[in-house]
Amino acid sequence: MALKIPVQLYDQLRQHGEATYPHECCGVLVGEFDESGGKTVKAAAACGNTRTDSLANRYHISPSELVRIQRDALLAGHDIVGFYHSHPDHPARWSETDLAEAHWTGCSYVITSVEKGRAVLTNSFLLLDQEEAKHFVDELLEFIQ
Repeated sequence: MALKIPVQLYDQLRQHGEATYPHECCGVLVGEFDESGGKTVKAAAACGNTRTDSLANRYHISPSELVRIQRDALLAGHDIVGFYHSHPDHPARWSETDLAEAHWTGCSYVITSVEKGRAVLTNSFLLLDQEEAKHFVDELLEFIQ
C-alpha cells in the first residue's frame, strides 16, 4: 500500500516543519481511500500545535480544528486520510508517544525530520490495529503531479 501525494503538498508539509522549527508542526491530510487500501492526498491542512509544554517533541491538534477539517472534507466528498508532524533534530521515525497518541486506524502518519531548521527526510507509517494491538508499518510515499 502507498500514500499518493502531490509533490506540491509534500513540499508544503516539509516547509511547515521548517517554519515551526525548533517546535513540532502538525497537520491533517485530506483525500480519498481506494478499494485496495491505498490513499490519495488532495489537500493538506496545516494546524496549530496546541501543546503548552514539550513543543520540541510533542504535538496536539485542537479537537475543534479537527472537527472543522473533517466536516469540510466530508462536504467536499473527501475523508481524513492521515496526519503529519515534524521531528525537530530527531529521526523521521515514529516514537512510542506517536504510537500511544495515534487513534485513526487505516490512516497514514507522515513524519518529517527537520535538522537545524531544514527538512531532511520524510517517512510515512500506516496505523493498523490487528488482534487488539495497534501498531505502525512502513508505508511507501508515491509522488504524483
